[in-house]
Amino acid sequence: MSDQIPVTFSEQDCRAIYSVIRSRRDVRSEFTSDAIPDDVLGRILDAAHHAPSVGFMQPWDFLLIESVSVRRRIYAHFQEMKQRADMYEAGRANLYKALKLEGILDAPLNVCVTCDRERTKGHGLGRQSDPMTDLYSTVCAVQNLWLAARAESVGVGWVSIIDLDTVKQMLGIPDHVHVVAYLCVGYVSRFRNRPELEDAGWEHRTPLQKLIRFDHWDNRDEDRAARFFVDADVPR
Repeated sequence: MSDQIPVTFSEQDCRAIYSVIRSRRDVRSEFTSDAIPDDVLGRILDAAHHAPSVGFMQPWDFLLIESVSVRRRIYAHFQEMKQRADMYEAGRANLYKALKLEGILDAPLNVCVTCDRERTKGHGLGRQSDPMTDLYSTVCAVQNLWLAARAESVGVGWVSIIDLDTVKQMLGIPDHVHVVAYLCVGYVSRFRNRPELEDAGWEHRTPLQKLIRFDHWDNRDEDRAARFFVDADVPR
């Protein structure tokens, strides 16, 4: 294998990348019980490990949770947290309670992605000006994992309705290590055409031209921005 990486990719490769990005979903209720083969899981984790990181510090660890008893404890904690729906008005509170917001027990594997904030790799490069960059780097690893999983037809769901300190205690994670993501990972019966929360009427996707600004925060030109996307479905 050549030690040179390609400068350009084929149109087929480009289309595949864009297709994976567009069809990635936060999976919540379509998991099957099929186990993920070791080689597939290895490729997914390797993709996560190839994420960019400030100072090349690689602050992440991946805690694989297969034990049903451990997942049941996490699930019980999640259920307790989900009951706290009083922050929403009546109609949205009912929708919130009806949503299935996790797959902790349905998926055959849970993955807790952490950031070791005291890791010395990278010698502090890039963290003096912004100490949060180690956390941002770990989020990049989560995104890589998610996209690689989608390319392998494996679903991923990010469980956000948990108390991170409680999960740390349950999993024996040291105090200085920060939990970035608790993920449900497994094969699925389907991938939805649209995000589940969009289908459920929880929220809609904002038109991208409304989020683009030019040269200064107060300078928006939606007509100009919209011209970027005339052929957006064609990679080049």
